[in-house]
Amino acid sequence: MTIRAISFDMWDTLVDDDSDEKIRAERGLPSKREERRHLVWRALNEIEPTDYERVALAYDTADAGFNLVWKKLHINWTLEQRLRVVLDGLGRTLPADAYQNLVDETARMEVEIPPNPIDGVALSLEALSRDYKLCVVSDSIVTPGTGLRQILDGHGLKQYFSAFAFSDEVGRSKPHSSMFDTAADALGVERHEIIHVGDRDQNDVKGPHAIGARAVLFTATRPDDADITTADAICASHQDLPGVIARVVQKAEAEGAAA
Repeated sequence: MTIRAISFDMWDTLVDDDSDEKIRAERGLPSKREERRHLVWRALNEIEPTDYERVALAYDTADAGFNLVWKKLHINWTLEQRLRVVLDGLGRTLPADAYQNLVDETARMEVEIPPNPIDGVALSLEALSRDYKLCVVSDSIVTPGTGLRQILDGHGLKQYFSAFAFSDEVGRSKPHSSMFDTAADALGVERHEIIHVGDRDQNDVKGPHAIGARAVLFTATRPDDADITTADAICASHQDLPGVIARVVQKAEAEGAAA
């Protein structure tokens, strides 16, 4: 059995999720959660006086709906859809240009103040890209795939990837097979020729295992699932990742030869 490709989750695998919150605080900016609600309030309040607490409640309710659909049904609402749900909950609309501006401002937040790359990520990607095709397979949550590409590019990481499967573009979220199928098709490899690397056992281990791929649980910034995982291996740092991948590949080849 030959391994030809490595796919990567983005959040807490390539970049340190919410590390941008510290940067925002140091600059005297509100949290992302607060700023997203403020942007909706400001857009509506410019048209007619609007109560901020009602906006915050509508946003909280929309977030709860998103999380239910995302985690239980593995369907990804786009940012445009999420904001429509907020406005619908308030019984309000915005002119097309104002609505598009709201979407764009929300989408730019993590691009303008991006999360930090995880230590050693560039070196591990460079090393792995010599022998394997690399792909990002990641849920987009708020920032759309276009913005996530910009974040990776800003950190000098986008160059190592030949394909991307972002949930807002695929229409489903991990662990749904569509995410991994999209990656395999884009890379031109079979599902069993992929090793996926990510930090969540349900999404990044159970998902690839279900389509016959291998999986490495990455625990550098989020070790929560280390004690429950069924991953083929656990890796605690990017410095160790090429070696961990080599051992998983060796095991896959041995199992293939014995079959």
